[in-house]
Amino acid sequence: MAIKVQKSKYIWLNGKFMPWEKANIHIITHGLHYGSGIFEGIRFYETEKGPAVFRLQDHIKRLHYSAKTIKLDLQYSVKDLCTAILELIRKNNLKQGYIRPLCVYGEGYMGLDPAGVPNIVAIAAWPWSAYLSNTEIKAHISKIRRLTPDQTDMHAKISGHYFNSILASQEARNLGFQEAILL
Repeated sequence: MAIKVQKSKYIWLNGKFMPWEKANIHIITHGLHYGSGIFEGIRFYETEKGPAVFRLQDHIKRLHYSAKTIKLDLQYSVKDLCTAILELIRKNNLKQGYIRPLCVYGEGYMGLDPAGVPNIVAIAAWPWSAYLSNTEIKAHISKIRRLTPDQTDMHAKISGHYFNSILASQEARNLGFQEAILL
């Protein structure tokens, strides 16, 4: 189920904070055409001491691992990205929500080998409540199968890995279920 994103004031793009509406990438971006990107999905929660990000360094370390897996030069250290995320939450005055670091091979090149293609590193953060409600969820065991470790590195969060999950989700919804289970 897709959930509408509530805009924040700022996005962090290639080292700079900019207004949400101005954070755009070109249609001829390698990552859009070939799924040559990586991402993380990180939750943060309101606490008495301010927003608390769930396992921030672990997520950003995995982002770096994913970048190495697809040979994408991330350019920013774990510390740099963690600092940018915390500052983005602060600048957007967010108490709880979701953080999406996204890194893709950039624009100007086509072809399967992205060697030499510049990359784009972006971070968005926005308010977001619970993904699933506390009500009963009907799940469907999909005919679509998960990718296997002999096909790709399943520890990396690579954008293109998720297309079979999209197909399984569509299958489940068409059959009257809320969620899909992939074997």
